[in-house]
Amino acid sequence: MNIVVDRQSLQEEGARSVMDELHGYYLEDLKVGMSATFAKTITEADIVMFAGISGDTNPVHMHEEFGSQSMFKGRIAHGMLSASLLSTVFGTKLPGPGAIYISQNLRFKAPVRIGDTVTARATISEIVVDKKRVVFSCACMVGEKVVIEGDAALMVSTRSKAN
Repeated sequence: MNIVVDRQSLQEEGARSVMDELHGYYLEDLKVGMSATFAKTITEADIVMFAGISGDTNPVHMHEEFGSQSMFKGRIAHGMLSASLLSTVFGTKLPGPGAIYISQNLRFKAPVRIGDTVTARATISEIVVDKKRVVFSCACMVGEKVVIEGDAALMVSTRSKAN
């Protein structure tokens, strides 16, 4: 009995299974109403690191005395720091790895301060199958208070090879 092993096929199959393990939801898996959350308590270090990465050193974020003279009566976290938690939901939970951000609309409703725990929630509001797009309603909350709301669109791959 001769057994022929096609090494390239085995390698391709192995690569596919690794990719499938890493990949999040495929378009076929998603349903309107599905949602996911990610929560993080904002620290002094988060604000300093975000300022370093983004270059946004506005003193309302960095300087307590300056912030205390502002309409917020104290330092506040960068709005985009809190908004970035939505990216965490999209990239790690729903749809998860493999999804590509297309657009985001945000409305900043209230400040976030050091020590606040921000919970980012994304909920599927529409699936556009022919364009492989998923639309989400988004919110970031501190407790029961909405601090950011908006919507986002992401490109999500299908299981078929003809992505």
